[in-house]
Amino acid sequence: MLDQTKTEIDHPGSGRLAHAESDHPPVPRARVGVIIANLGTPDGTDYWSMRRYLNEFLSDRRVIDYSPLLWQPLLQGIILTKRPFSSGKAYAGIWNEEKDESPLLTITRAQTEKLAEAMAAKFGDDVIVDFAMRYGNPSTQSVIERVKAAGAERIVFFPLYPQYSAATTGTANDQAFRALMKMRWQPYIRTVPAYYEHPLYIEALAKSVEETYAKLSSKPDILVTSYHGVPKRYLMEGDPYHCQCQKTTRLMRERLGWDKSQVVTTFQSKFGPEEWLQPYTVEEVARLAEAGHKHIAVMAPAFSSDCVETLEEINEEIKESFEEAGGETFTYIPCLNDAPAHIDMMMAVLENEMRGWV
Repeated sequence: MLDQTKTEIDHPGSGRLAHAESDHPPVPRARVGVIIANLGTPDGTDYWSMRRYLNEFLSDRRVIDYSPLLWQPLLQGIILTKRPFSSGKAYAGIWNEEKDESPLLTITRAQTEKLAEAMAAKFGDDVIVDFAMRYGNPSTQSVIERVKAAGAERIVFFPLYPQYSAATTGTANDQAFRALMKMRWQPYIRTVPAYYEHPLYIEALAKSVEETYAKLSSKPDILVTSYHGVPKRYLMEGDPYHCQCQKTTRLMRERLGWDKSQVVTTFQSKFGPEEWLQPYTVEEVARLAEAGHKHIAVMAPAFSSDCVETLEEINEEIKESFEEAGGETFTYIPCLNDAPAHIDMMMAVLENEMRGWV
């Protein structure tokens, strides 16, 4: 009887709870929600769209932890007056004109659709799959509310950051918890941990290298694994990001069967005056060119989707630094995006985190 009652409550086909009075509001059938969370995107490349996005991003204390009394006047008075123009220009160069959105939004939606197909094939309609952005739209709060309204009493929140950092995974989780704080009936929630050493993630990275190299007429001298940088101070304060990046590169190199000399780990996107994790990608590729390495390949293992930091910064700015220093052939290896191996990895991670729920 207990099992039958539980089934009636968890799967009320009529939309009404088993023991409810006739005038009780309809309740959707209980399901599990999966939300994949990415960094975010501006709504457009114009000044005000960029300013709104950058203001939200750069006001996050997880990202910029300087005192607001010092940081906010600088941000509002100088940075947000000038930076939206340069950032808008960078986004305009890679913008998906057909859909009028950033590539990151296009790719994250594609990942969600393919993941939803895989979930449906295995669990039917017991699992709802959606995506949210930490900054910009769709907002984390709006998506959690939408998934909850569709019947998700349990939610697995999946920040798409293989390596943990307080400035990425940490702030994505913060935002999910803030959304819960505003809800009268909170869903149960699990957050997905960093997956920097997951065998299927390492395999997917290695395959992307092998597939790209197989199409080249000559093998690059060096593979550069470029990760998004953070201030070195974060490492000294206990952030595990640097160590996890190094381990990802090592495991991928070992899977490829390569010598240490064939792969270099670097960090990009330095911002502000303090020292960040080194070596800096833009400087290291120039050094490699000057040392006689005329053909290099660059990949960005920390990014789950191609975005402005890969399509514009790596494939344009960093490439230019390499060529100006004497480099001849620059090969960019795309992010895992919605490749089948990436979706398989995401599915495996989520199935592990959904244990006991489906």
